[in-house]
Order: sequence, then structure tokens, then C-alpha cells
Amino acid sequence: MKKWISWTAALTAALMLLAPAVQAAEQPETRPAAETAAAEQTAVQAEDWQLLLANPWHVLPEDFQVELKTLPNGLQVDQRIYDDLVDMLADCKAEGLRPLVCSAYRSMEKQTRLYRNKIARLRAAGYTKDAAVTEAGRWVAVPGTSEHQTGLAVDLVAASYQVLDQKQEQTAEQKWLMEHCWEYGFILRYPTEKCEVTGIGYEPWHYRYVGKTTAAALHENGLCLEEYLETLEAVNEQEKSTGTPLRSSSAFFAEMSARVSEEKKI
Repeated sequence: MKKWISWTAALTAALMLLAPAVQAAEQPETRPAAETAAAEQTAVQAEDWQLLLANPWHVLPEDFQVELKTLPNGLQVDQRIYDDLVDMLADCKAEGLRPLVCSAYRSMEKQTRLYRNKIARLRAAGYTKDAAVTEAGRWVAVPGTSEHQTGLAVDLVAASYQVLDQKQEQTAEQKWLMEHCWEYGFILRYPTEKCEVTGIGYEPWHYRYVGKTTAAALHENGLCLEEYLETLEAVNEQEKSTGTPLRSSSAFFAEMSARVSEEKKI
């Protein structure tokens, strides 16, 4: 609760600072407005790949594609997260731990197969059709809404305990990853206290790449990706209404993270 209050206070302060920014925005431009807007939009789009949202309410575009790079164990991830993922795993291993990537990128076909298999297992356990579909969606994303299809998510387990259940959080590997993943641009995507927001049950093994700046902001302020994007959208709408140019999400949340940190020192 205290973290959320600090976040709200920092966000309010930022919005109040937008008024002076309007005056700056009204100064004569050094290049055509259309050219400026295009440059800003290009910057935002270049960054947004890290913030791609896939959840029960956001389906991936039908033409979505990703350039993959193969991990040493044969699994694949978005090539842009490869180096940070490898660095994180190497540093974890340097602590004497044994993390394993047990799942990474999934094609639409594989996600569909996993989803249907989950429903079949629930039906065999006595669930009605509708109940099985609902329950399956809490643990295996509906095809088209899975983060694994983005190439930005990985399931990590301890070599000594390769079961995807809540006991995973008790392993030394998960304790290290939960504490340090943000330093490499990753977040624990489905924390137990955010299930209603994410629409997915607690998964102490599922890590998502969002970039180092964003991961630091989420870690500092106790936000999940949905909350982060909702806040960002609200700020951007405020900036539009006041006539100020859009800032990149990374710059904004770096500023917010710094403000919250300063508040904690007072």
C-alpha cells in the first residue's frame, strides 16, 4: 500500500509539472511539426516492442512475427532479449545455482495444443465443458494471448526441482531470480498479489522481458505490466490534452522511479 501511495504521489507531481512544459512546447520549432511528430512516433514505436501486451483481453495481431535466436538448449527467444537472458542465467550460475529454461517461444500451433490438452485433462477430472475452459484459461493462455508467443517470455526452473507449481518459489534459483531479474530487464510476470489484474494465476517461474529501465521502475514501485501501461496511457493522454509532446515510456518511468526513491530518503 505504501508503495502505491508513493507511486501515486510521484505521478501526481509529474502531471502538475506538465503545465510549464506547455510553455516550452509553444516555443518556435527548429524543424517542421510533421517531421518532429514523425521522429517522436518512431522513437516510441522502437521502444514499444518491449511493452507488447498479451493477456486475456489483448490478443496478438494476426500478422505478428518475431525474429528468433536459439538458446544452447534448443529453445528460442526474441533475438533482442537473448544477451540479457544469457547474462542473467550466467550470473545466477556463478552463484552456484542451476537455473534451466524449460519453455520459451511457442508457435500458435504449440500454444493451441497445450491449451486443448489442459481442457481435456480438466474434463477428465470431472469439470464441465464451460468450467474446464474457464479454469484452463487461468493456467494456459488462450492461443493468441500467450506471452510465450511473443518470444519475450521464458519459464525458468531449478535443475533440482523441475515442476511448475508453487513450490518452485522455494528453490534457491527462484529466490535469486525474483530478487535480481529486474537488473537484466526481466520481471516476474504473474505475481501472486496481481492475479486479478493480469488474469493469470500465480506463476513463480514465468519471467517476461520489458527492458532494464521499465523493469527497474516496476520493481521499485510494485507494479505489474498492466498497471504500468495503464499509468503510462493516462500520462500520455494528459500530455496530449495539454499540448505537450509525448515522452518515451522509459524516460518517464525513469523519472518517476527517481522521484519515488528521493521521497523514500526524506
